[in-house]
Amino acid sequence: MDLTTILLAVLALIGAMLAAFWLALIIWTFRDMRSRSRDIFAQILAALLVAILFLPGVVIYIMLRPKETLAEAYERSLEEEALLQGIEEALVCPGCGARVQSEFVVCPQCHTKLKKNCTHCGRALHLSWSVCPYCATPVVGGVQLQPVDGAQVTRRVAQRTPEPLPEAPPE
Repeated sequence: MDLTTILLAVLALIGAMLAAFWLALIIWTFRDMRSRSRDIFAQILAALLVAILFLPGVVIYIMLRPKETLAEAYERSLEEEALLQGIEEALVCPGCGARVQSEFVVCPQCHTKLKKNCTHCGRALHLSWSVCPYCATPVVGGVQLQPVDGAQVTRRVAQRTPEPLPEAPPE
């Protein structure tokens, strides 16, 4: 074998490996940019940067690429949403600002009334509710009305006798 033939074979092998490495870097850059951005123009531009400048292009791409992938950004936004939802769900007393549990009827710190009991079924109701969601008994102006059937209403209207108003509890 001639020395020039061996030298040409080694150079061809090195050239082929260098071309494969160059092509692999272009593909890696395109795929990495695709995982970091939805903008197809940015993906192609990053791949062209590496294709034209080769190793300096890879260094420039690594310095300029977005810090997080789309999957990481999505996970971070889900975590932030979960944290915000946890903060929003934390119940506090409107009177003193102490944390209260959703089952509390009064605040254990300042005794502010947080809920009222349904006069029909006895379950706890939020103060802003106008009807009991459990038994459909209406609540008007903070006073819960007793459920009545249609026959009682018809008799009261026919008699035109007003029902006495309930007395307000002493404060």
